[in-house]
Amino acid sequence: MRIIVYSLTAVAILAGTVPATAQEVIVTAQRRAAGDYNGGYANGVVSAQRPIITLKRSADYIVRSVKLIGDARDATVRMNDINATLRNMIATAPKAGVELALGDYVVEPLTEANYRNLAYASDGRPDTSMTTFLVKVKLVPDMDIPAAKTKIDRFIDSVAKVGRSTLATTGEPTLSVVNPDQYRGQIADLIAADAAKMSAKFGPAYGVEVTGLDRPVEWARASPLEVFLYLPSTYIVTRR
Repeated sequence: MRIIVYSLTAVAILAGTVPATAQEVIVTAQRRAAGDYNGGYANGVVSAQRPIITLKRSADYIVRSVKLIGDARDATVRMNDINATLRNMIATAPKAGVELALGDYVVEPLTEANYRNLAYASDGRPDTSMTTFLVKVKLVPDMDIPAAKTKIDRFIDSVAKVGRSTLATTGEPTLSVVNPDQYRGQIADLIAADAAKMSAKFGPAYGVEVTGLDRPVEWARASPLEVFLYLPSTYIVTRR
């Protein structure tokens, strides 16, 4: 006799298959249809259905997107202005208590070594070049979204803009988590405890079978400052 108790619906996040390393990931609020899971990650879109067993914890960073635009008529001058402004940002960010990063779903530091890898667009106007990247504030006790926005805005205002380059924040802040897979053991403990409690309701003749624990840890936003972390696992209660 087998009794299906419930399943933890898998959630797909990020573009492409992502290795389980100490990466930092953006927690997206986008949603896809429940059950639309292809076994990999897909464009940062997460499931519309959140699983029952999750680890709820604070995010590691509050993240804001920043737009840098240069509109000098000469293209060489324009890029020189932009690059000089970027170097000023990289140099002054530590003193301002913020960090610079790049990436849509997997985040890496923006540094002197890689800032020239940023992609540029025209911003829809002639003789303009625009790029976007991230400014992060580490989430510490007593930090909230308004405080993080203020800190980022003050940093943006303080940066020495070179020539005709300008900076502006865009959109609303989001969250990031560093190395979600480090919480695998805690999540597995929650699943084991719930499965044991549920099987006990059926008596000593029953046990539990669990699948899906070998998949990467997945995540969703839980509140303005918190995230849900979970494994896309399923367990069933079975007769021994």
